Amino acid sequence: MNAIADVAVIGGTGFYSFLDDYTEHAVRTPYGDPSAPIAVGSVGGRRVAFLPRHGPHHEFPPHTIPYRANLWALRSLGVRQVLAPCAVGGLRPEVAPGDLVVPDQLVDRTFRRVGSYVETGAVHLPFADPYCARLSGALSDADPQVRQGGTMVIIEGPRFSTRAESQHYAAAGWSLINMTGAPEAALARELGQCYVALALVTDMDAGVEAGGGVDQEEVFALFRKNLDRLQGLLRTVVADLPDPDGCTCSTWSDGVELTFEVPGP
Repeated sequence: MNAIADVAVIGGTGFYSFLDDYTEHAVRTPYGDPSAPIAVGSVGGRRVAFLPRHGPHHEFPPHTIPYRANLWALRSLGVRQVLAPCAVGGLRPEVAPGDLVVPDQLVDRTFRRVGSYVETGAVHLPFADPYCARLSGALSDADPQVRQGGTMVIIEGPRFSTRAESQHYAAAGWSLINMTGAPEAALARELGQCYVALALVTDMDAGVEAGGGVDQEEVFALFRKNLDRLQGLLRTVVADLPDPDGCTCSTWSDGVELTFEVPGP
């Protein structure tokens, strides 16, 4: 069977739709149901899948998102490249609300999530560079205002950080904070998918600003304000993505006896 889609967009907070004309695919996985049926349509002549990470009506808070089901469902439709927009807080003054950032590193501070498809045997994922450099370059090439590089720390949530936590992360040199980037990136790599995060800075975290700290409505409002810009950038990039054959995101498993199923279309 041919691939139904080869590229996917996983929408984050406030990003619940992407395609104007689409067909929905209800996919069952060994890990339960994904956050929503997968919408598949055409962007720039390319078949694209869209999945709202939190569900179509934000049913899933960050710590309950079915991450394994989501990535497995996309891979089962043929998806090999994943663009993952997300809302983030800024930790350091080199970023500001409204910035779009393509991070090149992550720090996983989550603790309640199943972070791998490996449940038996010796399969150890190389993950020194967690994001696909090819996809990162495509995003920054498409818009000179997209900032390249930086470390995103992923916290468990759903609460925001205390000031002390935020200051600790900033002192470590990390520039962005988020609740959904892990284990999503590692799961995509385990399935041989190219994956990149596209972070929209919606606020400055509690350790950076005085006052009341981060407010949920502030985050949602800034994301809504920038949604058209974000969708336009993704449509441009999706249409021009090169073939991922040979990318190290997939070749890492060559010669490795995987102990989990990698679905095919």
